[in-house]
Amino acid sequence: MAGCVSRRLRSGLSAVLIALSCLLVPLGALSAWAVYGLADTGRYVTAVTPLAGDPDVREAIADTVGDAIVEQIRPGTDARVLSGMVVPFVHDAVRSFTQTAAFRTAWTEGNRAAHDAVLRALRQDDGARDQPVTVDLAPVAAHVKARLTEDNMPLADRIPVAHTEVALVPAEDLGRLRTGYHVLQVAGFWLPVGAVVFAASGIALAVHRRRAVTATALGTALGGALLALAVTVGRRLTLAGLPDDVSPPAAGAVYDALTATLRTTAWLLIALGLTAAALTWLVRRRAGRPHPPGPRRRPRLPLRRRRRGSAAHAPAQAQQPTRVKA
Repeated sequence: MAGCVSRRLRSGLSAVLIALSCLLVPLGALSAWAVYGLADTGRYVTAVTPLAGDPDVREAIADTVGDAIVEQIRPGTDARVLSGMVVPFVHDAVRSFTQTAAFRTAWTEGNRAAHDAVLRALRQDDGARDQPVTVDLAPVAAHVKARLTEDNMPLADRIPVAHTEVALVPAEDLGRLRTGYHVLQVAGFWLPVGAVVFAASGIALAVHRRRAVTATALGTALGGALLALAVTVGRRLTLAGLPDDVSPPAAGAVYDALTATLRTTAWLLIALGLTAAALTWLVRRRAGRPHPPGPRRRPRLPLRRRRRGSAAHAPAQAQQPTRVKA
């Protein structure tokens, strides 16, 4: 009776630990991606650098920077001249600039500076008053002004190259984001470790360990599928909640670039879990298959006994008639 209770207790604890491990798989992957991928400046810049060649991103930047430049030269300029000559020239110049190597360099360095500024604001915990995180568009405006001057566009010299600060993170949101960042720093390390420890403990406590391995593998695949579903749903929610002045195609391109590693991790979890489950099932099936009975072999007798037996069972030879009888 005690052995039966012990087996039931081990099976119950094993199931709970394996379920917790499978639940922590998508959460651990998401938090690790946020801490070691999204919050790392080098990986972030590597992810967003190819976006400099994306048409939707270039078009959105051309519209944003062009509108900012037009607003700078609007005061004191005739409205008909502004709308008929200046605005098309400015937007074409900015659009042409986004196709140059200088823009790709400015894009990379601008993203690096913006990411460093956001990280410094999130890691700052000295009790000082929060300031909004901004990025300066003056280098881009200087390149556009130089291009318009080379093209002899009227009023190009009137474009001011001032430090135009664009807010990345408002000051009122920094406290909440800083708290979430600190939580992610802890969760990004301990959630994956907890998933591995729970899975190993559940398999070690299981009465039928092959079944436990199969359940863990299938749960890992299910966690990867949930992670992929979360990335897809997150993309739809992000694009649905954009402001009116943000381009949805450009935002979708940025979202896809930043979550590419997360999608790859989800598919790897699915493939790893299904492969491990299939291999465990094949091993169980091969181990449980009964072996076919072989042909029965007759026991071998000792040599003397076999000789005596063969002599006794040998047929008696017919005697040859003698000459007398003949």
